Amino acid sequence: MSEYTLPELADKLRECAGESEGIDLDSDAVLDVPFIDLGYDSLALLQVTGVIKRERGVELSDDAVVEAETPRLLLKMINASLPEAA
Repeated sequence: MSEYTLPELADKLRECAGESEGIDLDSDAVLDVPFIDLGYDSLALLQVTGVIKRERGVELSDDAVVEAETPRLLLKMINASLPEAA
């Protein structure tokens, strides 16, 4: 499997929790913007990571997900946890 990307994460965020108007999740500019500023709370992130777990086998603790405050941090955690990265 390949690295999990921002466009993939953006698609999952939209699918699971919608998208705030005026936010371009596909832009690299959002990588360091806190999820709360993008309109996503911890419950939305837990739902998204649950879907990623089912689809890609990525195991992340709830605490780790809550600590990932930006898309960049969450992508780093996801990619470090991909099955072939283990």
